Amino acid sequence: MERVYDHQQIEAKWQRVWDEQETFRVTEDPARPKYYCLEMFPYPSGRIHMGHVRNYAIGDVIARYKMMRGFNVLHPMGWDSFGLPAENAAIERGVHPHIWTRENIAYMRAQLKRMGLSYDWSREVTTCEPDYYRWNQWLFLRFYEKGLAYKKRSAVNWCPSCETVLANEQVEDGRCWRCDSAVVQKELEQWFFKITQYAEELLKGCEQLPAWPARVLTMQRNWIGKSVGVEADFPLAEPLPDLPAIRIFTTRQDTIFGATFMSLAPESPLVERLIAGRPEAAAVREFVARVSRQEKAVRTAADREKEGIFTGAYAINPFTQANIPIWVANFVLYEYGTGAIMAVPAHDQRDFEFATKYRIPVRLVIQSPGGPLAEPLSAAYEDAVGTLVNSAQFSGLAVAEGKAKIADYVEAGGFGQRTVNYRLRDWGVSRQRYWGTPIPIIYCKACGTVPVPDDKLPVELPKDVPFTGKGSSPLARADKFLNVKCPKCGGAGRRETDTMDTFVDSSWYFLRYCSPREGARPLDPARADHWMAVDQYIGGIEHAVLHLLYARFFTKAVRDLGLIKVGEPFMSLLTQGMVCKETYRCEEHGWLFPADLTGSEKEGWRCGKCGKPAEKGRVEKMSKSRKNVVDPEHLIATYGADTARLFSLFAAPPEKDLEWNDAGVEGAARFLGRVWRLVHDMTPIIAGSAREAPAASHGPGTHPGASGAGGCDSASSRVSSVTIALRRLTHRTIRKVTEDIEREFQFNTAIAALMEFVNGLYKFTAETKEANKTGEAPALREAIEALILLLSPFAPHIAEELWAVTGHAAGLARQRWPVYDAAFIQEEVLTIPVQVNGKVRSKLSVPAEWSREQVVAASQADVKVREWTQGRTVKNVVYVDKRLVNIVVGDA
Repeated sequence: MERVYDHQQIEAKWQRVWDEQETFRVTEDPARPKYYCLEMFPYPSGRIHMGHVRNYAIGDVIARYKMMRGFNVLHPMGWDSFGLPAENAAIERGVHPHIWTRENIAYMRAQLKRMGLSYDWSREVTTCEPDYYRWNQWLFLRFYEKGLAYKKRSAVNWCPSCETVLANEQVEDGRCWRCDSAVVQKELEQWFFKITQYAEELLKGCEQLPAWPARVLTMQRNWIGKSVGVEADFPLAEPLPDLPAIRIFTTRQDTIFGATFMSLAPESPLVERLIAGRPEAAAVREFVARVSRQEKAVRTAADREKEGIFTGAYAINPFTQANIPIWVANFVLYEYGTGAIMAVPAHDQRDFEFATKYRIPVRLVIQSPGGPLAEPLSAAYEDAVGTLVNSAQFSGLAVAEGKAKIADYVEAGGFGQRTVNYRLRDWGVSRQRYWGTPIPIIYCKACGTVPVPDDKLPVELPKDVPFTGKGSSPLARADKFLNVKCPKCGGAGRRETDTMDTFVDSSWYFLRYCSPREGARPLDPARADHWMAVDQYIGGIEHAVLHLLYARFFTKAVRDLGLIKVGEPFMSLLTQGMVCKETYRCEEHGWLFPADLTGSEKEGWRCGKCGKPAEKGRVEKMSKSRKNVVDPEHLIATYGADTARLFSLFAAPPEKDLEWNDAGVEGAARFLGRVWRLVHDMTPIIAGSAREAPAASHGPGTHPGASGAGGCDSASSRVSSVTIALRRLTHRTIRKVTEDIEREFQFNTAIAALMEFVNGLYKFTAETKEANKTGEAPALREAIEALILLLSPFAPHIAEELWAVTGHAAGLARQRWPVYDAAFIQEEVLTIPVQVNGKVRSKLSVPAEWSREQVVAASQADVKVREWTQGRTVKNVVYVDKRLVNIVVGDA
């Protein structure tokens, strides 16, 4: 038999077989339970990375396992292929985005196929192709008809030098990534999806997703950010003609008597209206411009210095009637509430720090139940418990009662109301870029905003556009695209030149997979109802908020269009950890691989190029900038796809970060080599044998001769203890691997069980004489077949080859998953006679797994044995493994 494990030849062979036989092509089959397994589809950047390998290997194990458990599995793949990198490539390299993207897809598809993934490639979708983005446009138009798509003015990142809108990722430290000019905020007309209409349903839906990670659900809830409180009007001390008051939202109306100033978000349009004509205007505008360039997450961080500037305007606290100054503050977000807040420094720490810095009065209005708070305060008292003080007629009320009474007062006075607010804001889908779905809208001087008729879809991206990186969207300079006739009146019209946010593409692609060639609608409702919802979704934690939230919104909106019945897209979610690698740094040569080092941990690492000391860095996510990436292509070429898969699954549980370890890769390769040699060595022995009869006919310890050591004088009528032990090992391994996969996909411990299984089989072959191996052939065949079947989801190529080597004509993918027999799972109990000076004085019942030390200790502690050893000296203890204990004693 061939003992050389040629992974390149074997993997190419089985990938070709799967492709030719369309092994993983799937159609609806009502006779079998469906299972929809999906990994987040990739952006075609040009090469897969180890994060891809891990993500897709996880999904592939689940898909293959479910196939073998009898499920009809949908496991598709496609390409999230619109996006800024392709446009940047066009600017930098002079390659059209379509060409660059298609070349990358072809290369990455070949890479994924080399991984042996069980995708139904007949369902492949590519979001930058007209046959996909046509339905983005169709859905946009349906949303527009229902009022879910609308246009309004909104701020964007604007580079004055390049005269173009920048995506958030193109703004680095407040400056343009290309020319380093300071970026400003500029208001433009933008298209939005009204996701806020579904805010409450999105929030309540979190309760229907018990198979999602708790931290992801928390992130979703926090992003939606439901707050129950009061809106109240604070009149301006100098009312403007169309602005007599500023409305604030608060969840702590019990503290309203303590509001000593008001804070506005820098982006609020109220700022400009309040400062117009005031001497403070120039300084305020400079402050707003500077703060608006800062990352919102950074400027609102708790430890960030609080900054602000006085507008020169005052509002009136409607409860105290005091004039309070209106400030612009860096920690206020326009996206929350009304973009204006009443500031209560005594009971909000951010306001307290701000008031302390700018010498604004602090007014205590909640007294702690633990005793009077000493004034002046050293920090804000933020607890929502205590008694109202300095609050006029509401003083003396408990906080809860005070909140209710003050809310009643606001509503009775007609200057506000109880309300529910959400942090969630409508989704801005306009992008002033080329490489995205054209928004299907035409503007006509006579007819206004006109939707493109359905029969004129798709509105295709023109190919002949200039890519300069400057000015407006390239589409605005494509005359043939831009200038069209109005569909209503036939007059001169102008197309919308914004394209859609690429999140639109990924918000419903899982629905398109159900019927990817459907030509009349985005999806076939019957087929979508068959497959949806996705049973298992797999992807990175970085998508825990926006992608998942937008996908949930789209699913609900498409449901309300009558196309599907489900309201949640993903029933179970697995967020896999990152692939990390230890970093080292040399002053001269920068970041180094461990392979580039000399020395040792004890002596100290040195750069292999210059010999200088290399400082050990942190374990960090693999990245090109750190030069700590491992090329999967090289890994697969050197060790094979099965090794790459096995290592990525064994090194850590799926939800944890995986720390790269070269020794671990080599260990995975060695394990597969051991499996290869074991099966080839055993194949001549098991050839022609049938599996051992089911345990129901002769379970462990129940058949004549079961207690004898190798005492099987007829393989057809007696079962040896070796057979029993072998079958016990097999069935316990089946149970362990099965339960580990079912129990939150603990692939690392399942693989560990397979390694122990292989060790056990090698031990069997070493301890069993060649003459007796044939007698154990049925049980051995069962063990070898179980090993191959259990290994196949993790390392499918080598498993397929070994399945064929052992005489099976049919492929592995559709084989049934092995089922363990409970009779072999029960813990084996041995009865061991205990002798004292050669005479049996007692018998012990002990687990077969007990060690010599455990058995001897139990025998010496036995009551009957102690009657014969008490007062005498134990001179020796003879232990015959699993057979006998003889305690030799003498007089003291």
